[in-house]
Amino acid sequence: MQSKELIEKLERLAPPEYAESWDNPGLLVGSAKREVHKVYIALDADGEAVDRAVRCGCDMILTHHPLLFSAIKSIRDEDFIGHRLMMMIENRINYFAMHTNFDTAVMADLAADRLKLQNKQPLAMVRETESGLKGIGSTGDLTEEMTLADLAIFVRKAFNLPQVRCYGKPDTKIRRVSMCPGSGKGMDGDVLEAGGQVFITGDVDHHYGIDCVEKGICVIDAGHHGLEHIFVPFMEQWMQENCPEIETVTDGNQSPFFVV
Repeated sequence: MQSKELIEKLERLAPPEYAESWDNPGLLVGSAKREVHKVYIALDADGEAVDRAVRCGCDMILTHHPLLFSAIKSIRDEDFIGHRLMMMIENRINYFAMHTNFDTAVMADLAADRLKLQNKQPLAMVRETESGLKGIGSTGDLTEEMTLADLAIFVRKAFNLPQVRCYGKPDTKIRRVSMCPGSGKGMDGDVLEAGGQVFITGDVDHHYGIDCVEKGICVIDAGHHGLEHIFVPFMEQWMQENCPEIETVTDGNQSPFFVV
């Protein structure tokens, strides 16, 4: 399959116009005319992912987070980003990213469905689509009321995580949940407007966590990677169903850190 044909399919799944203005999704390295036989799927195009894609003979790397967010003035082997770009170019590997356009089109519902949320609505950046309202994050109701402590265990198991961090009293009763996979810092106003009793997201720092509690919002910090690693198995299955002639290699659920 030509890259152009695969890109057209990927952009139907997550239209580029759904991306936020600061974002940089799309084909970032390579040629749309290049043939694609094997795709490496990962959350990030880090050094290990690029090296493995080269070793596996992949023609394309597909990630959630873009390696490039802003213009760069040089591509040099001594620079860690430059080195990755040179590896892709020298090995004729295309690189495609699906970020906030994927968050809006797919990720919000995908994450909410892991918690079986009902009466879902977008948390922010709402768009009217053929399949209904779409946006960044979601708010919905649990199938039954839980304490914050029990909900934290539920989230940890649903996303296959070693731990989560919680702000708020463990016995607080929760029914309405707001969540934003990745980094949702600054969206507490959206959570309050949506009536969320808890905010499940990543990258929560000390002051933001305690400030949310002061505003009446409990917080479960499940990590940036912790909530977004679901991109990889979803895209692997999507590729198998929509592009069965293309082989896939996945990064797996490998956290960039470990806990001791």
